[in-house]
Amino acid sequence: MNAVRTARSTMANLCKVPISSLPLPPSSHIVTHNLTPDPITPSSAVFSSEILPNKPSLQRRARLLSKEVHFSYVNPMPLEFPYEITPPDPPAVIEDKAGYIEQWLSEREARHLSPVSSQIQPSLNKYTSKLRDRKRELIGLSETCLRDCLPHLDVGDAFGVLGKPALVPLIEEEVASTSSPEAEAIRQELVDVLSGHAVLMAPESSSGPSFAPWSARYSGHQFGVWAGQLGDGRAISIYVTPHPEDVETTYELQLKGAGRTPFSRTADGLAVLRSSIREYLCSEAMHALSIPTTRSLSLISLPDLPVIRERRETACIFTRVAETFIRIGNFEALSPPSNTFFLGAGQQDADYEALRQLGEWTARRVLKLEGIDWEAGEAWGKELLFDVARRNARMVAAWQAYGFMHGVMNTDNISILGLTIDYGPYAFMDVFDSYHICNHSDGEGRYAYKHTCSKYACRALLDALSPLIGAEAAQGNKAVQPGWASSATPETLGKQLPKVEMEQILEDTCAIEYGNLMRKRLGLRRQEKADQREIVQPLMDMMEVQKLDFHGTFRQLAFFYTGLMKEGNSERMETFIKRILSGTPDPDRMDHGKATEEWMTWLDKYSVRIESERHSGEWASEADFDSARQDAAKSANPRFVLRQWLLEELIKKVEGDHDTGKRIMAKMACKPFEPWGAEGDDTPIDDLPVEIREERRLCGLGDTRFLGFQCSCSS
Repeated sequence: MNAVRTARSTMANLCKVPISSLPLPPSSHIVTHNLTPDPITPSSAVFSSEILPNKPSLQRRARLLSKEVHFSYVNPMPLEFPYEITPPDPPAVIEDKAGYIEQWLSEREARHLSPVSSQIQPSLNKYTSKLRDRKRELIGLSETCLRDCLPHLDVGDAFGVLGKPALVPLIEEEVASTSSPEAEAIRQELVDVLSGHAVLMAPESSSGPSFAPWSARYSGHQFGVWAGQLGDGRAISIYVTPHPEDVETTYELQLKGAGRTPFSRTADGLAVLRSSIREYLCSEAMHALSIPTTRSLSLISLPDLPVIRERRETACIFTRVAETFIRIGNFEALSPPSNTFFLGAGQQDADYEALRQLGEWTARRVLKLEGIDWEAGEAWGKELLFDVARRNARMVAAWQAYGFMHGVMNTDNISILGLTIDYGPYAFMDVFDSYHICNHSDGEGRYAYKHTCSKYACRALLDALSPLIGAEAAQGNKAVQPGWASSATPETLGKQLPKVEMEQILEDTCAIEYGNLMRKRLGLRRQEKADQREIVQPLMDMMEVQKLDFHGTFRQLAFFYTGLMKEGNSERMETFIKRILSGTPDPDRMDHGKATEEWMTWLDKYSVRIESERHSGEWASEADFDSARQDAAKSANPRFVLRQWLLEELIKKVEGDHDTGKRIMAKMACKPFEPWGAEGDDTPIDDLPVEIREERRLCGLGDTRFLGFQCSCSS
């Protein structure tokens, strides 16, 4: 709690500025100033002065970019696709049809200079479109993301507009909040920028770095098959700003669903409300569980923009935040597998110099690898690989410990920082099934819970880096220099690869992290080698056989204390076990006598393990061992879990009524360890306040039709 108070105090004392006045980092910290742009958009100045007014279609056409390219400048422009080009009014003969299309697109580009929201000196110019002004409604804004990543961002009266978080409609009308015209203007500017309606750019600047939005190029393996060029098909990075308390840490703001880019292939570049809600909520839920993840900033509905998926839906733009969105696929794009047949949009030849540029930027600026003497030219390729392996192993361990399934662990969805990214058909485990497949497109169970592993993706990174790592080894572990690829030979490329060492790092890191997290969930602090074999795995096996709720079981175990095993407590013990066994959706099929015996056996062994820590140094600072253990276990086991049934129900509510839905979303996902629904209170449910009753309902297994629910990749 002290840390929370300190964070809030720090936020209150920060000088907050509107989004147009967020500071840019120096050029050395901006990815587009250090990597290679698309030659069609060679600079922000050319992009602004030539492409947007004259050839805007170039940023929307699906095409293979030049092999040396890392990114392409592109403006957000959420529109239906294929574009419905309207004829002239009044009617006229169009001699130059291509020119007319370019003019039509240009008129809808955000390229007209507009005033900013406040008197504070803007960091960038703001541009809007003359002919594109759809309804845009803020339905989500993450206070936790603002606190952690952008504490200096002024959002005006945004939280007042969103209303008080509540699971059920408020009976009493809220007193209308009064806000200043400036606060309203700041909030509207935020909504305009984060909805793709307005764009912040600095085409040329004498006082600071130039800047324009961009999308990144990457390739990848999808379900084990090489797919060629993929790239940010509907993601556009619109800003990068340093954290006010650590200028070396920068955060990138990226819009998802803001329109076509050169990487969209045949898609529309849009995202639907349904999938955007899922990602918005889960990103912050994962952070609350201390699982590495990209962060959610905002959710803006575009209710007048139709999107066709399996059914007609409406568009939504989701803003996510991370230090970087570089993926393993970015490296694969520059060093693809050779002689590989695939069905895809195509793939460029390798460009090893571009690989060096991306790798050096990632190693020095993003990962900030320690122990490398950059001035002395020490090798970094192998250490980059190992660092990414460690990060992703820790991420996967956290997924496993908290029953999370990503569903699409393709190499283009694996973050170089080891962050959970691209939330599609994900799921949190309900009734424990180690073979559960959350993605209905994953017919072979490649990404089932039991098979969750980052080994394949890290092998793909090793393959992509192999020419560089081999060259460094051939040079006596010295870093390759600019132009190195022209003198490389087959004898130096890809030799002495550290595959065995990398895989050992993956296995060891994942096992250690998983063990630590499971001990934490069980209220244990001392590492014991036998814990996995004697405590954790028998528990998992028992849950699976008895078909128990994964998270509900762990939450109940947080209330266990060894005194329950003593004589005279048999009635309490029986009640405790009954409470655990109530976490099955099908109690009639359970042999309760046998299940109770199995739990007694396991709890006896668990009690011995707990008691072994009672007088150990790990708890020496605690006055009351049992209370401290219970508090620690409750703070590691969520009461509220973002279950599939809950998400489906919420999505329908938001689709039907934004006002009610946005209040519900505001309450979910950020405080999962709180005692939702008056946990432990024996008051009859009908006597509880309606809000508390709803909290309790949301903490249950819910509609049994959604147990084991498989979600669609469609988004």
